Amino acid sequence: MTAARRAPDPDPEILAVGENRKARFKYEIVETFEAGLSLVGSEVKSLRARKVGFADSYAVARGAELWLLNLNIPQYEPAARANHAPARSRKLLLHRREIDRLVGKVREKGFTLVPLSVYFRRGWAKVKLALVRGRTQYDKRRVLRERDAKRQIASAKRRFR
Repeated sequence: MTAARRAPDPDPEILAVGENRKARFKYEIVETFEAGLSLVGSEVKSLRARKVGFADSYAVARGAELWLLNLNIPQYEPAARANHAPARSRKLLLHRREIDRLVGKVREKGFTLVPLSVYFRRGWAKVKLALVRGRTQYDKRRVLRERDAKRQIASAKRRFR
């Protein structure tokens, strides 16, 4: 019996932790950014075990800083009493100019900052943020229709080869 082979990561310096797949469906992505995450030790251990939940997480400006809210990183069981609060606010690490630019865009009507994925790059925890605009129900149906059409075209091409 052979073991299932896993495809090699595209960049060996990046360790993917989790991806927010619902965000790509719910929102129209305008622009993406990479930000560092300020974490405590047990959060890092839990992330390395690839445990993260993105449900209803978003970024908000407080003063001159950006904070990530509602990102659920479950407690790391072996940490016992030195554990963290799973849904605490986490500071995002960005350059001042990037923060100012993002805050300006978020103040525009209909824009929000949503995390798309969490990963480690060269050992540092990073989050891929997206500046998004909400999609209407009609837009969501159109995206599903386009995806289904592309799938059918690809299937037809494979059949006729």
